[in-house]
Amino acid sequence: MRIRLHDLLLGSADRSPESPALTFKDQTLSYAELADRTLNAARGLRRLGLQRGDRVGVWLDKRVETVAAIFGTSAAGGVFVPVNPVLRARQVGHIIADCDVRVLITTPDRLALLHDELENLKSVERVVLVGGAATGTAQTPAGYTVSSWDDLVVAATGSPDAGGIDADVAAILYTSGSTGRPKGVVLSHRNLIVGAESVSTYLGNTADDVILSVLPLSFDAGFSQITTAFAVGAHVVLTNYLLPKDVVRLCAKHGVTGLTCVPPLWVQLVEQSWTPEATASLRYFANTGGRMPRTTLDRLRAIFPAARPFLMYGLTEAFRSTYLDPAEVDRRPDSIGKAIPDAEILVVRPDGTECEAGEHGELVHRGALVALGYWNDPERTAERFKPLPVREGALAPELAVWSGDTVVRDEEGFLYFVGRTDDMIKTSGYRVSPTEIEEIAYGTGLVRDAVALGLPDPKLGQRIVLVASAPEGADLDPAALLDRLKKDLPIYMLPKQIEVRPELPRSPNGKFDRNLIRQELNS
Repeated sequence: MRIRLHDLLLGSADRSPESPALTFKDQTLSYAELADRTLNAARGLRRLGLQRGDRVGVWLDKRVETVAAIFGTSAAGGVFVPVNPVLRARQVGHIIADCDVRVLITTPDRLALLHDELENLKSVERVVLVGGAATGTAQTPAGYTVSSWDDLVVAATGSPDAGGIDADVAAILYTSGSTGRPKGVVLSHRNLIVGAESVSTYLGNTADDVILSVLPLSFDAGFSQITTAFAVGAHVVLTNYLLPKDVVRLCAKHGVTGLTCVPPLWVQLVEQSWTPEATASLRYFANTGGRMPRTTLDRLRAIFPAARPFLMYGLTEAFRSTYLDPAEVDRRPDSIGKAIPDAEILVVRPDGTECEAGEHGELVHRGALVALGYWNDPERTAERFKPLPVREGALAPELAVWSGDTVVRDEEGFLYFVGRTDDMIKTSGYRVSPTEIEEIAYGTGLVRDAVALGLPDPKLGQRIVLVASAPEGADLDPAALLDRLKKDLPIYMLPKQIEVRPELPRSPNGKFDRNLIRQELNS
């Protein structure tokens, strides 16, 4: 019985111990071998003093140790916090501080980048370094102890299990929020297991599948590539995406059967030369993180004529919400489909009553995939996780995720995305907070006013434009501002365009008139 996240892996190891579970570069581990490494990592975390519910930050690129650290944290009773490898030290420091990470697993190079941040982060007691020469255990002036991954996973016996149930917190995934810095979405073991079983069901995953893991594991969709595979005993191939041709090469080398990407990556992949060896095995391709352009979808279907296309919609607060049945793609390619298995999707008015067909309303997700809320943020939790009107037979109100997305349902029940009710920017598959970009811009001291916007872009979904004015009596050099922003913003958050204006228009209440600025940029 699968109760907690690591049971997905251990269950497949029991059923098919010799089957391939995970490949990274030229190394392939069977399910039995990966289970052993995971349990050794769990035992090591327990030796470090990890207690049930303690947070473990994992700031690594994709590799075998990353997966063992994540599932080992689950087996040790901890809460894993995967940190996107492309984030800068400033964002990483915020995540570590926000959820009081006790153990940080990273590399020597990344630790060096984080040195200044860790000086002020008192929650971190242990840092475990992956790669590099093992140096034993060392105490730092900042108060945390540094040791090596090799020392952590030394073979041992005994159960590392700290106990727990499916309702316990398993993970905190950080996603951009409309009010500024990233917020932590709290997910239970039940959320992750039901999500894995639901997605693997409609994708038809089996133990024969080979899934190429392209997206970051800090993404809900990226992490889903691991969980859906482990749920059925499939084989995962890890890659730290560098060039589109690498995806083609790996599909050919490993006989990949399943590939999930975001629209900007699909736009690049259709431009590649796909060999018969690279396309022969592909059984399905899936899109998430924004609407796929119709021309891109048509070209993908020509490249992969035997593969089924799955167009998906989701939000971190509910892992995955809808998908479009491949049989409906020709009839309604603009639809986000219907609810995934084990979920119900409602279209509601502001008062919570359900909309009629053809009436615009907010997408609300109910069911076992609804997250537990935002870490340490009851105010924003109350805004997004709200009760539905009490239904007949219910003894208490039910919390659901109110997505903030406006959709419409047709007469046959298919859903169509209309727009967002906030100013979030959707670019390269990421949700980006304009406020966070603006705060960094103000922090440079080079601007007086700043507004970040997302404008339509055929490849990125939206491109980020920063409109700014210079401090009084000074000039603003866009190139100099961009250089300063590069120090604190990951590449996907960098503006593609900086517009300098003498003044930024304001609304009657004194706020920046974002709609007018957007209209001026589009004119």
